[in-house]
Amino acid sequence: MEDIDAIAVLQDPVRRRLYEYVVAQGREVGRNEAAEAAGVARTLAAHHLDKLTGAGLLESGSRRLSGRSGPGAGRPAKVYTRARGERSVSLPARDYRTAAELLAEAAEEAGLDAGLCAAARRRGEALRGPAGPCGGLEEAVEALAARGYEPYLEDGAVRMGNCPFHAVAESFPPLVCGMNLALLEGLLGEGGPVRARMDARPGECCVVVEASKNNAD
Repeated sequence: MEDIDAIAVLQDPVRRRLYEYVVAQGREVGRNEAAEAAGVARTLAAHHLDKLTGAGLLESGSRRLSGRSGPGAGRPAKVYTRARGERSVSLPARDYRTAAELLAEAAEEAGLDAGLCAAARRRGEALRGPAGPCGGLEEAVEALAARGYEPYLEDGAVRMGNCPFHAVAESFPPLVCGMNLALLEGLLGEGGPVRARMDARPGECCVVVEASKNNAD
């Protein structure tokens, strides 16, 4: 019921806009910034941000947004980031995570990495459908956003702020990250202007999408 109550907090449209904005930034966000982004007064934004924190969807802290310290630096401001925990709802109750972890454990013990990656690549190709390879980074962003990866452009490449397989990847990183790479290779297609490669970052997806070597020259 706790997860249901937390997700129900997002029913309010202003609250949802604030949550989506904070999540999209990938960093600490102050009340003034969030209020401006949502188009509401600071006091209203503060009320909703604290509600989101109370529900466990955001985490809060305090720091001086000016970046200065010492006398005259001003009082610390309250800031918000996405909570690290996951929320999911299934009615009636289902436990797909345990099933996924058991399958991953069996695949790892049996040395089925290659077979899993081949199946993941085929699934990626099926998700792409009859379309040719991804036409560029902007098209890659659209495809990845549709799959929940929360992509963003950085230094001419596409990084992903979310790993849809994070819960299982924590326990079986080589297996699941290899599967994820193969899935994205199939989704983006081979021989096109972009390619996926492994480049893990803490708290983000283990894969980065960039211009293929033939197109980067």
